[in-house]
Amino acid sequence: MTIETRGFQTEAKQLLHLMIHSLYSNREIFLRELISNASDAIDKLRFESLSDDALIADDPEFKIHIDFDADAKTLSVADNGIGMTREEVIEQLGTIAKSGTAEFFESLTGDQRQDAQLIGQFGVGFYSAFMAADEVEVLTRRAGTTGGTLWKSKGEDEFTVEDAEADRGTRVTLHLKSDAEEFAEAFRLRTIVRRYSDHIGVPVVMPAETADDKDDDAEGAGSAPGEEVINSATALWTRSRSEIKDDEYREFYKHVSHDFEDPLAWSHNRVEGRLEYTSLVFIPRRAPFDLWNRESPRGLKLYVQRVFIMDDAEQFLPLYLRFVRGIVDSNDLPLNVSREILQQDPAVTTIRNALAKRVLDTLARLEGDDYDSFWDEFGQVLKEGIAEDFANRDTIMKLLRFSSTKAEDEKQRTSLSDYVGRMQEGQDRIYYLIADSLATARQSPHLEVFRQRDIEVLLLTDRIDEWFMSFVNEFDGKTLLDVTRGELDLDGEEKPEDEADDDALAKRIKDALEERVESVRRSTRLTDSPACLVLGEHDMGAQMRRLMEATGQSVPDSKPHFEFNPEHPLVVRLDGEADEARFGDLVKVLFDQASLAEGQALADPGDYVRRVNSLLLELLA
Repeated sequence: MTIETRGFQTEAKQLLHLMIHSLYSNREIFLRELISNASDAIDKLRFESLSDDALIADDPEFKIHIDFDADAKTLSVADNGIGMTREEVIEQLGTIAKSGTAEFFESLTGDQRQDAQLIGQFGVGFYSAFMAADEVEVLTRRAGTTGGTLWKSKGEDEFTVEDAEADRGTRVTLHLKSDAEEFAEAFRLRTIVRRYSDHIGVPVVMPAETADDKDDDAEGAGSAPGEEVINSATALWTRSRSEIKDDEYREFYKHVSHDFEDPLAWSHNRVEGRLEYTSLVFIPRRAPFDLWNRESPRGLKLYVQRVFIMDDAEQFLPLYLRFVRGIVDSNDLPLNVSREILQQDPAVTTIRNALAKRVLDTLARLEGDDYDSFWDEFGQVLKEGIAEDFANRDTIMKLLRFSSTKAEDEKQRTSLSDYVGRMQEGQDRIYYLIADSLATARQSPHLEVFRQRDIEVLLLTDRIDEWFMSFVNEFDGKTLLDVTRGELDLDGEEKPEDEADDDALAKRIKDALEERVESVRRSTRLTDSPACLVLGEHDMGAQMRRLMEATGQSVPDSKPHFEFNPEHPLVVRLDGEADEARFGDLVKVLFDQASLAEGQALADPGDYVRRVNSLLLELLA
């Protein structure tokens, strides 16, 4: 077939542009990415060969070869793994099939340091080759097929594809940039591989060092004459924890996650007994772009007896821990296990429960800035666990963090345990307030009596907080109470139910507001503001209403309760207003102001402006 020229997907062109212009100061990581891809390709073929050993009959010994030519300024990374068909080459090298791609590019700012962190979360794999190369060639043949494919590109608008003779697997050849010729030097390449890819569980081989410059035994297990294995070629999780350095864990995380940043924490554990398995799980430092897409591929890499089985085995962790990366290697599952079998296997359920506890224990050990960093990225997702994981509710509750009226700055947060430790003598409730933003929460009139009495209130501003709090009733024997709902009783005194009915001012206000409110009553929560709106005990709040409306669900009708502060000068003046029309205008202005204080949009902004202007004109007359 003749050479076929195709254009890159728009997103791929944007990403290539960033790579070519050396967004990363540490360019050597491109080699780690290419070796990682080669390792994945070998893992996939090893799995497929379990059911069809003819796939590897021509070359049963798996390796990753690194070759270089300093004169020609080329570097190649080759594997004898699964390989690609022509169609797969076009699909996988010409497009970026990732959810959140558009949002990713919208978030790029042009600031190289910040954008580098963003790209680290997105993951680029193969495209990182263009950080060091003017041109990249990919020669590949899929196992079990005849004839190969050659892909070429200079990382601009297009690439070419043509038929070519190829061995099984994939060879990526880089034509190095003039300022990247260091990557065609033996010592430099060995250093990079040993630093970033020593944990790869397949031999990485290079031409053997000459007698003049070698410092170790040149040939090792898995190497042929004239070549040497330059990594340990042992799967990291199979080694004892005492033998593994922190840097090795960090590099293995980058291998399994294709993240460019170090993990925040990790846990490596081997279980023996009724079930035998090894797990190595990592907490990322930053959230991926598709975190909120609950349908995105997620989960751990699954190995059975050290044989790779599948990526994204979601059955081993609950959905609220979908940000966790790592591997699980079981000795008890069958090699031909499928996703359907995993859903029904009781051993998987046991491992899942144990891994969930292990991840939560790992989070509990984080302290200070590390936990603050975790909470900023994943706090909202962790809250989902309150509804999804009843067995671990108590542990999750202790991991929750909240802003508070006692916080010295906006970044300071408190745990429920710390809140309980600061409670006043005789206080038997944990008070909280839900708002759209921290600024709105801090200005809420519902907090006035709490400030006056120096009672702490938790401030909840995440978009899922109203839903989340519907599953949280108590902590450490203390009931949680929303300060914006129902009648507030801080003194423990029972109030007569018909108190509002005996209040003449309350009746006048109710008549003026008509159907806008459920009831009108004197307030026990206001000290500085003239009025506020209060939700009924079982009414749906504004946050939940928006969530339901966004998903097309019907929202039940409800009306707020109007509370007024009888000691406020405006209300005192209102009580003495004889003109009923003017009285009505004043009451409706107070109602609209109370709505604005809650962060709500006015039902009729024009009417509010007209009433305020009318009152201003009277004052200026």
